[in-house]
Amino acid sequence: MIKFLLWCILFVMCWPLALLALVLYPIVWLLLIPFRIVGIAVGGVLELVSGIIFLPARLLRAI
Repeated sequence: MIKFLLWCILFVMCWPLALLALVLYPIVWLLLIPFRIVGIAVGGVLELVSGIIFLPARLLRAI
């Protein structure tokens, strides 16, 4: 909702820029999908590594 309100303000202040933003937003969103996928994969790998590193401490704490 806030994005829509900001776009409305931009449309009132500078309508060509608002229309350009409206057209380019989906294209930029599609271009950024691979970076999101890489971010998710890197986050998963870091969680796996931290889980492996802290596993002995968890096992000792459970005993």
